[in-house]
Amino acid sequence: MFMLMKNKWVYRKILIVFFAAISVITANSIFFAFAGEKGPGIVNGTVKVKKAKYLKDTIVYIEHVPDAFEPPEEHAVIDQKNMTFIPHVLPLLKGTTVDFLNSDLVQHNVYSPDAVADNFNLGTWLKGETRPFTFNKSGVASIRCNVHVDMLAYVLVLQNPYFARVDNEGKFSITNVPDGKYIIKVWNERLKAPDQQVGIKADAPATVVFELK
Repeated sequence: MFMLMKNKWVYRKILIVFFAAISVITANSIFFAFAGEKGPGIVNGTVKVKKAKYLKDTIVYIEHVPDAFEPPEEHAVIDQKNMTFIPHVLPLLKGTTVDFLNSDLVQHNVYSPDAVADNFNLGTWLKGETRPFTFNKSGVASIRCNVHVDMLAYVLVLQNPYFARVDNEGKFSITNVPDGKYIIKVWNERLKAPDQQVGIKADAPATVVFELK
């Protein structure tokens, strides 16, 4: 009787180990099936221009993606240093808050005359102080200082997070783009280029070329 019970216990233990192994194999199969699925799309491209200096601060972006996007909790920053707004051009997702910092020894003001930024005027403040503003409307807002009229920056408020700044050679890459057909635009402070339509599929990078004139 004791040997019979012992054999049953061993048999039951073998079954438990067997089914556990089957579960692990099945789970791994499912994991690798998902891991092998096609990933998000990529747009690679080049912005061409006759004078390379005009490539600086050029932004390429997808105009509209049919989805809602939560803005980041972390604030972006535009500094006022050496009598200059840094960065000169800031692309961001609609709903993002920007902290305007004064790093100069002199007083600075920050305002925008544009409706995109609700014609805001944050006032004037001293070194080390920061004042925030949340950009809730899509478009391009010019940022100025009424104390120093030569100071100028731009904030590009975009509908989605699919944008990129070109490098010194005009190259750019926009990643994690959902499959679909989109209009891609390029923004430059001085020059323009025609919009382009592109179809994006996972694991099949799209390529576009803009020529600024």
